[in-house]
Amino acid sequence: MIFFRRAHKHPHEQTGIMISGRMLFSVDDKQLEVAAGDSWCVPGDSEHSVITLEDSVVVEVFSPVRQDYLPK
Repeated sequence: MIFFRRAHKHPHEQTGIMISGRMLFSVDDKQLEVAAGDSWCVPGDSEHSVITLEDSVVVEVFSPVRQDYLPK
């Protein structure tokens, strides 16, 4: 399934590692295609978007913690 996350930004640094699959990130007018074993870091307040190129599994960490992702 192809998934598109529209361009957005937030104050949190976003770091991740691709476990499986492929995705295409756009960060501040630069593009980065990531595959299994690749990692990335999106600085806080950077406009970014992503398109999944195939089914993907990722692990991402946000710093500081994103309160909106915590259980209520």
